[in-house]
Amino acid sequence: MSGYFGSYVVVLALFAIGLLIVAGALLVNRALRPSRPTHEKLLTYECGVDPVGDGWAQSQIRYYVFTYLYVVFAVDAVFLFPWATIFAAPGFGAATLAEMFVFLGFIALGIVYAWRKRVLTWT
Repeated sequence: MSGYFGSYVVVLALFAIGLLIVAGALLVNRALRPSRPTHEKLLTYECGVDPVGDGWAQSQIRYYVFTYLYVVFAVDAVFLFPWATIFAAPGFGAATLAEMFVFLGFIALGIVYAWRKRVLTWT
């Protein structure tokens, strides 16, 4: 297959083959596994502690903010590595440096916001 759409046909064929392999493995697993459900096996398991009470539990908003800060730093790291590799290429120096300072400015704004809201203090 040549031409523009030939590459897409190959990708779609490989995707279909992958789906068939995964679906086949799951079907074989379902056919061969033993099934002996008991009351103890059907209980919810959480860290070795028996479930007590209902499933509703409140948590502090601070933990969600920690999660968002982690995502901010992870995204920052994901963009810093490719930037560091392209920065040394000819013709990309000043433009890439300016773009990275804009990006780091947005990251700094997020950190300053979290600091002003006293989220970064551990109590």
